[in-house]
Amino acid sequence: MAQTIPCPICGKPVAFDDPDMPFCSDRCRLIDLGNWASEKYVISTPAGPNDLEEIPETQPQESPKDRVQ
Repeated sequence: MAQTIPCPICGKPVAFDDPDMPFCSDRCRLIDLGNWASEKYVISTPAGPNDLEEIPETQPQESPKDRVQ
């Protein structure tokens, strides 16, 4: 018997080899996506400047509007 975990949306058991894992269906996956998009879920602690790796500065790329014709 395959090991299962509960779907985070509806609680149905989901096998580890299920293509929709960790959700039981595409419907539950879309409900979860909608929850993130509507900001129902939030990250509890914002990242501080010391939590992020340094990002190398890059020069802005020239846009077509910046070109002189």
